Amino acid sequence: MTTSPHTGNPHPHPRRRRPMASLAAGTLGVALSVAGASMTLAPTASAANVTGQITGYQGLCLDDRSASTANLNPVQVYTCNGTSAQSWTVDSAGNTLQVLGKCLDVHSAGTANGTKVDLYDCNGTGAQTWVPQSNGELLNPNSGKCLDDTGSGGSGTQAQIWSCADTANQKWSLPSGSGPGGGGGLNTSVAPGGNFDLSVWELQEPTGSPGSPTTIVPSQLEGANGYQDSYFYTDPNDGAMTFWDPENGVTTPNSNYSRSELREMNSDGSAANWFAAGTTNTLSATLKVTQVPNHVCVGQIHLGSGGSTKPLLELFYYANGDIKMAIEQTPAGGNEVLTDVGNVPVGTQWSYVIGLSGSTISLSLNGGAAQTWTASSTFDGYGMYFKAGDYDQTSGSDSSVGAKVGFYALSISHS
Repeated sequence: MTTSPHTGNPHPHPRRRRPMASLAAGTLGVALSVAGASMTLAPTASAANVTGQITGYQGLCLDDRSASTANLNPVQVYTCNGTSAQSWTVDSAGNTLQVLGKCLDVHSAGTANGTKVDLYDCNGTGAQTWVPQSNGELLNPNSGKCLDDTGSGGSGTQAQIWSCADTANQKWSLPSGSGPGGGGGLNTSVAPGGNFDLSVWELQEPTGSPGSPTTIVPSQLEGANGYQDSYFYTDPNDGAMTFWDPENGVTTPNSNYSRSELREMNSDGSAANWFAAGTTNTLSATLKVTQVPNHVCVGQIHLGSGGSTKPLLELFYYANGDIKMAIEQTPAGGNEVLTDVGNVPVGTQWSYVIGLSGSTISLSLNGGAAQTWTASSTFDGYGMYFKAGDYDQTSGSDSSVGAKVGFYALSISHS
């Protein structure tokens, strides 16, 4: 994580009484008038505390910088990594967000646009009240502003408050079971592009003509009104970016299996093709497999330039809940080694972080310690790109048999 010092006003926070509106929001939906506008505070799901990652714009996680417990320590957005600095407890009764025993706090109880947020002793003041909205925003009633990622600095940018605008950089996915309706903060009424940054992904679907599946470019996927259909859509119950892939779907020329899957692209629309030497590259996701005939690939590092049509690795999820890492031994393919790495029951939400730094492959599940492997030197010089989604590993003629996977967070990082 970055360790740059806090540069905001170091004066202590004034202690303020919590507004009555935020107290009532714990059990009732109430109207609050702010700067002439009226907004509704959504009722919280329950009084129970829920702990997990809070994911926002570009798939980045809300993060206590350097896992410090010092008052005024900056709270930033950062690549999701499953560490304690990103393990937030959503207290629905008190409408607070807590990490490492401290609360998310608006600096000096400020109310102006651009006021930074940081960590502070939990004190029950309005500066620490955050009310989840049905559209995924986190409202601070004391200021009438929403938790905001500027969206311009990327990983390591300190979060702030800003006038609520229903924009992607103000949408936050709370841990499963928290937020209005327990949906985790994802907006159920928009296309996947309204909840996720799809500007660096191309969608491959199980439709089209044999050997030439349908592809949807990033510009069509982006935004609340972006592309969706029966194979790629927002789940109406919890807002998950959902992939459906029947086993009789159209396949690529080099595979017997169809897919509804995202392929990494560059910001200029060209196909991503990065090199692992001297770089650190991660693919982070929170997901749930709800249907799988046998096993499905939910994340992979595929080979780009270099002449191979094979992946370096694939992360497989099986019908019995087993999770296995498959690593090819040479670019020719057909010689992958499978390793059992975990088990999660079907229908249960889980997370992974796949990494490649030089020749070191790493995998962390549910924030646990990373498991590592060494990629064969035969892959040296090959370009790479990430893929994520639903690549079912069965084929047949039944359009009702296939895999279904929902994503609650998805991000990539290169450094």
